[in-house]
Parts: sequence; structure tokens; C-alpha cells
Amino acid sequence: MAGPWAARELRAGSRYFSTLAFSQLTREEVVRMRNELFTKEKERQLSLHPRIEKIEVKYTGKSHPGSVFVMNKALSTPYNCAMHLSEWHCKKSVLALVDGEIWDMYRPLTKSCEIEFLTFKDEDPEEVNKAYWRSCAMIMACVLKRAFKDEYSVNLVKAPEVPVISGAFCYDVVLDNKLNDWKPAKDNFCSLTRDAKKLIHQDMPFETLHVEAKVAREMFQHNIYKMEMIERKASQNMEGIVMLHRFGDFVDVSEGPHIPRTSFCFQYEITAAHNLQTDQSELIRRFQGVSLPVHLKAHHTVWHKLLERSKTLVTEEEYLEAAEHLETKDGTEEKDGTEEGKSVSI
Repeated sequence: MAGPWAARELRAGSRYFSTLAFSQLTREEVVRMRNELFTKEKERQLSLHPRIEKIEVKYTGKSHPGSVFVMNKALSTPYNCAMHLSEWHCKKSVLALVDGEIWDMYRPLTKSCEIEFLTFKDEDPEEVNKAYWRSCAMIMACVLKRAFKDEYSVNLVKAPEVPVISGAFCYDVVLDNKLNDWKPAKDNFCSLTRDAKKLIHQDMPFETLHVEAKVAREMFQHNIYKMEMIERKASQNMEGIVMLHRFGDFVDVSEGPHIPRTSFCFQYEITAAHNLQTDQSELIRRFQGVSLPVHLKAHHTVWHKLLERSKTLVTEEEYLEAAEHLETKDGTEEKDGTEEGKSVSI
């Protein structure tokens, strides 16, 4: 069915319905509003540190252990520390470990600390894999938000936290009820994938911002699902803080952490959409895809198998069972034909 798609593949905007019946903004207006509020809040937080304070960051990794960097508090990031080590650390580091806490590469450091870097080829890449899957889902959400004509509403619900062993990253979406009978065809998924690859090739960084719940509410006042998520996340900490992420002009409520840049994705395809049976009156669709990072390239036969596997509906219940099953193993790992036998997808 070609009707919902914009004339030039999937380039047209979509219309976001508001929780207020009388307020309806175009996709461009919603994106611009959130982007501007994100930038404004980021600048406000930076203004809280008018004087540049120095902090000491001690590197505890395998190469150059004990190196100490003098960095700028609330300005310098783990990526800036990696720049002091080598080009390899800049290109291969996916996440940082800051005093034992998982940290985004572009998230500013707030105090003197110890740091090391995590890569896809570490002995235990679990946190790196989670971040990669999460970022792939956010890229897909950005594509879906922009994919439909103006007369169709597109409401992003959430990105289910599923591990790479599930076979697919996911994002749940509520489309306009006029599209309830629409079933995406192969050409539709190809168009979505092309738009995703355009974002990937733009090499945009993932930015992190911790904000008060009222700031997040202002940004996402037009999406009832995000408002519910904001309330839930704010209630989980004493300060009522919510974590936001942005790449380009696209802002989302996301658990984090994320990979450093969109260009860390290499093989990437959006492959399926499933109707979910829920108690909600709206039809929730789970869009799914699969990807491998630039650091781990698969043979085309392996990639084809991953594509087919990613089309099967992924549910949180199944992945919890799979995770419990893996925990019973003695840390044994299986090779799947990817470079050096390691994969973020199997």
C-alpha cells in the first residue's frame, strides 16, 4: 500500500496529535520545539559553571595505565580524554567506565575520577551491546517520526529494552487509526532503511542531558505516552531527574547510555512491523530491525540469516527467559561467522 508514504519516498513530515485536543503541531514544529528546548536547557546548565574548574582524570585501561589528564569540569567528556590517548581509542571506544559507572562518550565529566573505555571486542561486551541496540532503535524512531504524510499522526511510544540475543532492536509506535488496516510491504521497509542509512552517514553524535521532569514535560507535552514515561522515570529517583538524548535535531526520552555517533552503525535494516495485542484502545505496532557495527562485519550469508531472524516478533517475556537461560551457562560463547568470531547480534 503506497498511500501513507510521502511522494518522495519517506521524506514528508507527519502530524503529531496533542494531549490537548485543540493543539496540533506539524512534525517540523514539534521537532524544532524539542530541539530548541534541549539546546536552551543545555546552555542553562553550562551557565551554572561560569568559571572553568579543573579536574583530574586517571586512566586505568590496559594501554598507558596510570595516565592522568587535567580536564575541564562539566565541559570535558570521555571522548576528550580518549583524544589524549590515541586515534584508536577515539574510533573504537563505545562507552566509558567512570568510577565504575557506565558513561556516554559525549557526556560531560562532573568531578575528578578514574576512567577506562569499553569496545565491541571486549571480553564481556554486554553493556556495549545494550547501548548499540538502544541507539539503533532511536535511529529507527527518528525515521518513523518523519516517514508519513502530514495527514497521518505518528506517536512514538517506547523502545523496549531487549538484548541482542533477541535478534532485533524494536520501537513501539501508534500510527493514525486510518492506517489500522495498512500492512507495510517490502518496498516500505527498503525506504525506511534508506532513510536510516542517510542518518547513519551523517555521523551525528548522541548527546546526553539530565533534566528536571518539568523540562521534559514541556518538551513532550504533545505525546501522552512519553508523558507517562517521564512521570515513571522521575519517580524512580529522589531528584525527579529524567534522561534525554539527542542526535541531530531528534530528541527522545531514553534510558541510555548510547553509542558515540550514528556512524558506528554499519549494516543496518528495518525489517518488520507487528501488531501488538494490548489493553490499549489504540493499535500499537512494534517495528523491528537488525544491525551490526562498523567494527564487526558479517559475511553476507550470516547477514541474510540475521535479517530473517529479525523479522520474528520480539517480546520482553521471551528475552527475559533467554537471559535467564544464558545466566545458567558457564560463560561459554558461540561464534557466528563475524569478524574475529564476535557479534553483537548472536
